[in-house]
Amino acid sequence: MYEQILKNGQQKKKYLAAALKKAAKKKAAEKILPELHEAAFKEIDCLNCARCCKNISPRFKTPDIKRISKELGMKESAFIESYLHLDEDGDYVVKNNPCPFLEKDNKCSIYEVRPGDCKKYPYTDSGDFFEYPNTTVQNISYCPAVVRVLENIATKVK
Repeated sequence: MYEQILKNGQQKKKYLAAALKKAAKKKAAEKILPELHEAAFKEIDCLNCARCCKNISPRFKTPDIKRISKELGMKESAFIESYLHLDEDGDYVVKNNPCPFLEKDNKCSIYEVRPGDCKKYPYTDSGDFFEYPNTTVQNISYCPAVVRVLENIATKVK
């Protein structure tokens, strides 16, 4: 199905965005998110995809920067200078995509200390999924799990 999203892009994205908007109004949808999240990740292996790491950056918050720079044996300022820049929202993000910590086998070289945004991505098991609809709709373009969850929401929440 994810391949169809890429082929039929905008039309399917609008359909899924509408399903998100409709479901966000119903508390029942948030209650079934963990179940839908789990089902999606039984089908989808992130190591076969890594589109998120190849195309978008997490925010690196101060605790992330402290933790990762310590793990890498770098001063925080050197870590920031080497890997990050401030985006238009004032958040630290990676300078370039793909993420510099993404390895050739799609594994993360800093997985154990990765940023909080990476740990939570794609937010398909939390209220953030509905709380930040623009982010969720953007993630349709990158994450097949988001697509799968939204497809299931479209059929289960009416």
